[in-house]
Amino acid sequence: MSHHNKLLQFFNCRILRNSAIIKEDLWVRNGKIINPEKVFFDEKVQAHERYDCKNAIISPGFIELQINGGYGVDFSYDVDTVEQGVSKVAKELLKHGVTSFCPTVVTNSKDVYAKVLPKIKKAPGGKHGATVLGVHLEGPFINVEKKGAHPPECILELTEGFKTLQDTYGCLDNVSIVTLAPEKQNANEVIRELNKRKIIISLGHSMGALSHGEEAVRNGATFITHLFNAMLPFHHRDPGLVGLLASSEIPKGVTVYYGIISDGVHTHPAALRIAYRTHPDGVVLVTDAISPMGLEEGVHRIGKMTVEIRNHQAYVLGTNTLCGSITPMDECIKFFKKATNCGNVFALEAASLHPARCMGIDQTKGKLDFGCDADLVFLDDDLNVLATYIAGECVYRAN
Repeated sequence: MSHHNKLLQFFNCRILRNSAIIKEDLWVRNGKIINPEKVFFDEKVQAHERYDCKNAIISPGFIELQINGGYGVDFSYDVDTVEQGVSKVAKELLKHGVTSFCPTVVTNSKDVYAKVLPKIKKAPGGKHGATVLGVHLEGPFINVEKKGAHPPECILELTEGFKTLQDTYGCLDNVSIVTLAPEKQNANEVIRELNKRKIIISLGHSMGALSHGEEAVRNGATFITHLFNAMLPFHHRDPGLVGLLASSEIPKGVTVYYGIISDGVHTHPAALRIAYRTHPDGVVLVTDAISPMGLEEGVHRIGKMTVEIRNHQAYVLGTNTLCGSITPMDECIKFFKKATNCGNVFALEAASLHPARCMGIDQTKGKLDFGCDADLVFLDDDLNVLATYIAGECVYRAN
């Protein structure tokens, strides 16, 4: 019998289900979490394999919606080897509990999109690495005044609306998220077209007022890219995109999600607390990690820029401009928990359930409900990753 068809029972564990950590066994078959009652009463069979979890917490696998690379790989720069690069990062992410991710490509030239986008295909995870949910395209339709580390010469206007976007990116089949600035001319037409194609629209790298954000949300935008970073700071007369967290103009039934980098560098702990207390349902932990994540301090490349790692932080060479994080997801979860005092349940859901809901995949991922994918992270009480499973198969074990 193949491992896939075996009935697996995980016992002596605490599982995260329905926003609580409960003492209960977890049963898995064919890569899915199953209801043991049907097994006992209908099939009358025993588990083929039983695993003593030694009182570990089992969380849904972490879902990463914004990662530019890591371990020496840059998805926007290593154009000719991008498939191998995605595979390498997918494998390395397993040790941090990440079971699904969106490789992120920053502002670039049309030629680079033409080469890279067809090569980064949506793909299921396994021992080879985390599931690829599709590409997050961050730019080039952003505001040059909030470019951050994006190359200004590649930033574009949406001159002919959606036609410009299609001409720039080419085929959108492998794309899951697009970050754009909502104040751009023709942005709302583009948002509506992307929404029709089930692509998540994220607002960021923007000088937009709150009214720009609200109109974008009415047209189908549901996400904010790295809240507080590369946008207007909160102002009491016009709170900008940050104001979406407390806007009364959000359509009924719509949740605005926001990526937030809780690495201790990009977002002050007080800012993390403000966001969490204002709009907890929208929190999505992202790393915004760049190629030097997992590498030693020194000078490295990201996109068309040279980056210096010093004191565990990444700067555009010769400046004090932050250009991305080098803190992995499991560390971001710990820092968020400490900064907000939110507890294990919320911290884990902010990296699993919330991103799954944001992506519209919470029927299969981000939860440990019956019928969901058995993408699991085993953790101790300090939220250190002990093991990672994808579709019920162990793909990483510490030590």
